[in-house]
Amino acid sequence: MKFMKLGSRPDTFITTEAVRSVNSEVISDLIVQVKDSRYLLHKFPLLSKCLRLQRLCSESPETSQHQIVQLPDFPGGIEAFELCAKFCYGITITLSAYNIVAARCAAEYLQMTEDVEKGNLIYKLEVFFNSCILSSWKDSIVTLQSTKSFPLWSQDLGITSRCIESIASKVLAHPSKVNLSRSYSKRDPRDDISCNESESRRYKTSSKSWWAEELAELSIDLYWRTVIAIKSGGKVPASVIGDALRIYASRWLPNISKYANLEKQLVHDQSESNSIGKHRLLLESIISLLPAEKGAVSCSFLLKLLKAANILKASCSSKMELARRVGIQLEDASVNDLLIPCVSHTCDTIYDVDIVITILQQFKLQGQSPPTSPLRRKGDFERRRSRSAENIDLEFQESRRSSSASHSSKLKVAKLVDGYLQEIASDSNLPLSKFISIAEEIPEFARLDHDDLYKAIDIYLKGHPELNKSERKRLCRILDCKKLSMEVCIHAAQNELLPLRVVVQVLFIEQARAAMTGGHVTELPSNIKALLANHDDTSKTSASFNKAKMTPVNDLKSPKSNLSTLKMKLAEDDDLDEHYADEIGKSSRIRALCVLPNRPKRMFSKLWSHNRSVASEKN
Repeated sequence: MKFMKLGSRPDTFITTEAVRSVNSEVISDLIVQVKDSRYLLHKFPLLSKCLRLQRLCSESPETSQHQIVQLPDFPGGIEAFELCAKFCYGITITLSAYNIVAARCAAEYLQMTEDVEKGNLIYKLEVFFNSCILSSWKDSIVTLQSTKSFPLWSQDLGITSRCIESIASKVLAHPSKVNLSRSYSKRDPRDDISCNESESRRYKTSSKSWWAEELAELSIDLYWRTVIAIKSGGKVPASVIGDALRIYASRWLPNISKYANLEKQLVHDQSESNSIGKHRLLLESIISLLPAEKGAVSCSFLLKLLKAANILKASCSSKMELARRVGIQLEDASVNDLLIPCVSHTCDTIYDVDIVITILQQFKLQGQSPPTSPLRRKGDFERRRSRSAENIDLEFQESRRSSSASHSSKLKVAKLVDGYLQEIASDSNLPLSKFISIAEEIPEFARLDHDDLYKAIDIYLKGHPELNKSERKRLCRILDCKKLSMEVCIHAAQNELLPLRVVVQVLFIEQARAAMTGGHVTELPSNIKALLANHDDTSKTSASFNKAKMTPVNDLKSPKSNLSTLKMKLAEDDDLDEHYADEIGKSSRIRALCVLPNRPKRMFSKLWSHNRSVASEKN
């Protein structure tokens, strides 16, 4: 750290009965009142360099041997005043980045300009500030931090703006050109807490973001202006800016989960309200600094900011901006990242599912997958023929690569959503409509299988035993039984919580699969027999199912009747549901799911013809 010494005389200021004075043979003739402190000084050295004191002394009458001057709003307090007073007496003073702002503001207040005397204090401070302070990285940051005590004075004198420009220029320059003091970035491990997390974690800065931890000590208003200046230079990559913002958030957004219950309790004092307000302002400032480029910050970090925004009651625009950014790179998220606590007293759910629905909607609004090969418009043929075959192949491959990446991201998000549904399904206060809304945000082609979705539905049914038949059927309409694995089908066939129509679908699909593989269809579970018995004629249905299930596929003499029995069961169950009587189109679509594809039909036709031929030979 650089410093400057002015003056050569020893310090002769003394304190007597709470009054500061100069140890001199000359009797003092001036009393200066600085806030609550009193100074007994001499007019000649002070008035010769301070234009304001000259004017104040000329305006106030001399009622005694001591003329009194009041300085109630003196910037910098008694420390800054003593620096100026000692300079006037020629006493040695030491100036550095820690006190130059206070001294500069005090000198400006006393009007210690060149018009009063050549080589006055303002001139010397400006020379030291421009030549030494601004040339040093560490001194620039320390000086910028000290401007917090004198925001208006520092802004008017240009100290703040010049420090920010100096810091930004050093960040934009090559790191080897900057003289750094690494000891300045020592931090308390307690500060390394990621927002809304209880565990400490230290972030390792890369060589490109060597300045991130240094600037993390700045207050949010100074940090915001500094990062804006760095971004405007256009030389720092967006990922480096994002890494710096993550480090700053870990420094100033500690574990804020303590605020999560304040809103529901509606009990918090003024100090807590002020703390929440400060953290909210800081959070919204960080959000406004996020780079626009995708991947500049991780999806996990964005969701942590979103959790903090939920707890701190950030503005709707800030939440929407975070939701939009999360939607762009949602495939990189994890289930735990999406578990955003609901802190509103008007919401009874454990997690905020509305914001997740918003994120999924933003994900769907992202660029659609481009076609595999670009369409040729009329008139494009001649232009395309003029291109080389290599360029055409390159465009085609790039288009396929982009389409594949978009498709893979949808597959990842589908897995993510199904895992999220399993986590929130046990919440007894989660409405059925919101559960279905989240599940339906994923396009059908993105779910290669419905095993995870079935698990989520099963958890929801167990956690909501009060659901009636219509609601259970409505819930299970999002399930495609044809996309269930054999293990899940076995579980579903014995699941008494499922509607009868879903169980029949599962059994029907199991029979179809067994027919395709030429295997045996297992015996109906006893609980399914009881369920079917309660629904309709027990003896007929159970007998028909038992007969069908126990018969090997090679010996099927009337498989058509067995399939018809299952479809009849499904139709009967649909007829009993008066609530969905007006949704004939939907019922028809669901029934269509149970129709065997062409390949099984052909296989059954071969089996039937084979069985007929065998029977004729026996006869």
